[in-house]
Amino acid sequence: MKELQDEGVVLRTYNSGESDRVVVLWTRHFGKIRALAKGIRKTTSRLGGTLEALAHVDVDLVKTRGELYIVRHVQHRSRLVTLRSSYDRISAGYAVVEVIDAIPADDLADEGIFDLVARVLLALDDESINPQLVPAAFDFRLLAHDGSAPVVDECVNCASAGPLVAFDASVGGTLCGSCRSGHAISAEALGLLRRLLGGDLAAVLREAAPRGAGEVTALAQESIEQHFGRRLRAARSTAPLAQPRDR
Repeated sequence: MKELQDEGVVLRTYNSGESDRVVVLWTRHFGKIRALAKGIRKTTSRLGGTLEALAHVDVDLVKTRGELYIVRHVQHRSRLVTLRSSYDRISAGYAVVEVIDAIPADDLADEGIFDLVARVLLALDDESINPQLVPAAFDFRLLAHDGSAPVVDECVNCASAGPLVAFDASVGGTLCGSCRSGHAISAEALGLLRRLLGGDLAAVLREAAPRGAGEVTALAQESIEQHFGRRLRAARSTAPLAQPRDR
C-alpha cells in the first residue's frame, strides 16, 4: 500500500457512484494524480467542500490495487475567498487549470508548473489584480517554462527588428511585413505582450484596462492551443474578448 502526502491544486472533479467523487489534482512532488474521495457528497462527510476545482490543499492519499488513490485527509492551504467571490476571477482560474489538465503525462512531477499554478491562484485572490490578463500571462509563462516562449522582439523568421506587424503561433512569434503570416498585431498589443513576457508583469496585472488586452488574450489562447494541439473550452468561454485582426 503506497501512501502519499503532498500539496496540490484541484483541477477538476466528477461524480462517481452514489456518493463518491473523483478528484484530479496537480501535486507539487508527484504531478497529476486522480483520487477517489469516498462519501464526499454525503452531508455527513468530513471532507465537505474541501475538494472542489481551484482548491489549494494539503492531501493525504493512499494507493490501492486500482488506478485511483484514495483520499484519507485533506485541508485547505488557502481559502481563496476573494477568488471565489468573483465570476471573472473564477472563470480565469478555470481557464488556467484547464491548461494544466491538458498536459498529457500523468505522474510527471514538475514543481515549476506547480509554483506557476499556485501563484496564479494567489494572484486571483488579490483584490488589486485585474483577472482579465491572468490566463494569458500564465499561458505565456508556461510556454516559457517549456522552452517555447514566443519571439516578440524581432521577426521570428528573418530576425529583422521590424516594424513587426503580425503574430503567428504556428511559427513561434512576431513577424515583419515581408514575412507576415497569421494575425495582424497592433502596436498596443505588441507593447503589452512584451511587458507580460518581460519584467513588468506585476504592473500590467494591476492595470484596470490595458490597451491591447483583448488581442493579447486571444494570441495567448491560440499559442497554448497550438502547443497542445487541441482546443480549450474554458478559455473560450470567458468574457468576450477582441480577436486578433487579419490584414
